[in-house]
Amino acid sequence: MSVVHHSAICVRDVEASMRFWCDGLGFDVLMDERFSGDWPALLDAPSTSLRAVFLGHTASPDAGIVELVDLGPAARASDRAGPPPSGFLLLSVMTDLSAALERLGALGLGGDPRRIEVSGVAMAVVRDPDGVLVELVDSSALGNLEQLQLQRS
Repeated sequence: MSVVHHSAICVRDVEASMRFWCDGLGFDVLMDERFSGDWPALLDAPSTSLRAVFLGHTASPDAGIVELVDLGPAARASDRAGPPPSGFLLLSVMTDLSAALERLGALGLGGDPRRIEVSGVAMAVVRDPDGVLVELVDSSALGNLEQLQLQRS
């Protein structure tokens, strides 16, 4: 069985991203390390050094991890603007929606949230400091997801 371990986001400014993910959305830093390796061969990275910050919840380390990756100044200088035409769309986070939006707003992060409700579940979309679309799904939806899984069993 395969499971997703983590999702990685290349960031221009680790500290700005940690402010969004930790202060704004309540993630904990699980690991913050620099690694040397053949990143050019594996990731088409511009150097053999990178910084990786794993974010999650210390009480539930298997709940999912967001990795912030800093590939260094050469990678930041080659950033292209705009979303990719296909591929990664967004990162979805289950959270207390009202509290998360309040924290992000107080920090001046995330931009103007776009909000909808689907099947009684409130959700919003904001952007992290690198422009990644982050879907915030109200944690009250967890019961709906469990019900769907029971129906499939």
